[in-house]
Amino acid sequence: MNTILRKDVIGPDVVRMTVEAPKIARRAKAGQFVILRVRDDGERFPLTIADSDAAAGTIDLIFAIVGKSTQLLAAQAVGQSILDLVGPLGLATEIEKYGCVLCIGGGIGVAPLYPIAKALKAAGNTVVAVLGARSKNLLIMESEFRAAVDEVRIATDDGTYGRKGFVTDVISDLLAEGRKFQHAWAIGPVPMMRFTSKVIAAAGIPVLVSLNPIMVDGTGMCGGCRVIVGGKVKFACVDGPEFPGDQVDFDSLARRLTPYREKERRDHEACKVGLGK
Repeated sequence: MNTILRKDVIGPDVVRMTVEAPKIARRAKAGQFVILRVRDDGERFPLTIADSDAAAGTIDLIFAIVGKSTQLLAAQAVGQSILDLVGPLGLATEIEKYGCVLCIGGGIGVAPLYPIAKALKAAGNTVVAVLGARSKNLLIMESEFRAAVDEVRIATDDGTYGRKGFVTDVISDLLAEGRKFQHAWAIGPVPMMRFTSKVIAAAGIPVLVSLNPIMVDGTGMCGGCRVIVGGKVKFACVDGPEFPGDQVDFDSLARRLTPYREKERRDHEACKVGLGK
């Protein structure tokens, strides 16, 4: 169980794994996540389910190697197993036929956006995806999005592909063209979600963001994933992970994400394990 069936490096320090998890695959819905542990002395950490196949009994996990735990996961080879894998967790995305919807992903946030965009398209929506990355070589899953949605627009910070600029620039372009959207989703780094939410909300479009704060148990008991939304404390693992972007206190979220970054960097450097096969 939890056997790694396939592993691909899809970008610099970005890995996609197909994992045998039939019970999770049968129940997984867009927007949900798993919590896993690679080995006995390892930490528990969340990853969004990037895709699932109920018939095959598999889920896909896409992650960036940013610390020791993701480095250890990336080192697992095809045929090896993930020690603990729990899910699906969190509230699923509310999929309805809204009309024309906007799906915005930045960096590794493109991965959790993918099942949402697919589900929205399957529900009869016209789906426009805006994908952003710092540079062309860091852009992931473009072909998957082009096969799944109606339109894809690209932004890169350095202009090596698509529009030079940020996803907010592409959104402004779309709005200037007179495009109308009934709903939007934005997933990516905190600054990207903050400014994207401002632009979209200012246009009168409801926008949801997916938050991924520090998380331990995934059941709301530890309180590690608390966020402030609409002036109230929420737990991302049980009340989310999606929340209205114009109501999220991004300042407090950013502060909660920073305390362990230096230790994470040091542990990552000390780990020094390879990606395996």
